Amino acid sequence: MTMNGGRPKSQRSKRFLEGRAPKIAENVKNAMIMKGGNTSETITNALKDLPPTLTRPSLLCFQEFFSKKTDCSLFVFGSHNKKRPNNLIFGRLFDFHVLDMMELGIEKYTGLMDFKNSKCPEGTKPMLVFAGDAFDVDHELRRLKSLFIDFFRGMAVPAVRLAGLEHILHITALEDKIYLRSYRSLLKKSGCRTPRIELEEIGPAFDFVVRRTHMASEDLYKTAHRQPKVLKAGKKKNISHDVFGTKFGRLHMQKQDLGKLQTRKMKGLRKRRGPVPAEGEETEAKAPKTESADPDPDPTQS
Repeated sequence: MTMNGGRPKSQRSKRFLEGRAPKIAENVKNAMIMKGGNTSETITNALKDLPPTLTRPSLLCFQEFFSKKTDCSLFVFGSHNKKRPNNLIFGRLFDFHVLDMMELGIEKYTGLMDFKNSKCPEGTKPMLVFAGDAFDVDHELRRLKSLFIDFFRGMAVPAVRLAGLEHILHITALEDKIYLRSYRSLLKKSGCRTPRIELEEIGPAFDFVVRRTHMASEDLYKTAHRQPKVLKAGKKKNISHDVFGTKFGRLHMQKQDLGKLQTRKMKGLRKRRGPVPAEGEETEAKAPKTESADPDPDPTQS
């Protein structure tokens, strides 16, 4: 697949370069999971028990060369030493260079096999729940939230059936710690059409503490999130949404003459026949005509 002056020599190399070229709709983000030279049993099991929505290729030694070769834009690096025990580093790449990294220490870990119950099928698209005001207030935790969404969102699908909404990842920020829990939703009979939902913890469970961070600059971060103009939806006039996503529309109409407004026809609202008397005038009642009750006059009388 040699190239002369940046041009591919064969159709195979041309297809390869077209696959790596920027696209309007990007491919699904892959992730590299790597284990350092010194690790602990906790780190080894944690790397295996990360939620199955995360793409897990072979363990690689992290270099930017491997990022290009495997087309991975996400990575997890696990290590263990005396200064930073049970250490996990979550990171993202942009243009095959490190964009941002978050170093999390595992303080408590419960493995997947410690939960003796049925699990969700591998590749099930999870529902992500973030609890805690710190995810909206703290700058570092806002980036961590965005990082977790990229890791655990799964593939983009047009629709999901109700029975497929069974995997829930609940991430809580409380008192400088991050708690990650995994649940399975169970649909129970409720006596009506809508089922009753119960949550069952299926593992794994992590208690993280944030250690070191490496954040991209605001300019680089905006560049990484830039979208093509084709994908940007045009602004529609007189349409707004509330905090719950309800769509509202505003209509502009000309001034109407309410006197000509067509309403429901009722007998009590019908107009009377004849001229309407002016105000202050009285109508004279006509006496009914009566026939004379006198008998016919006698023609003999004069």
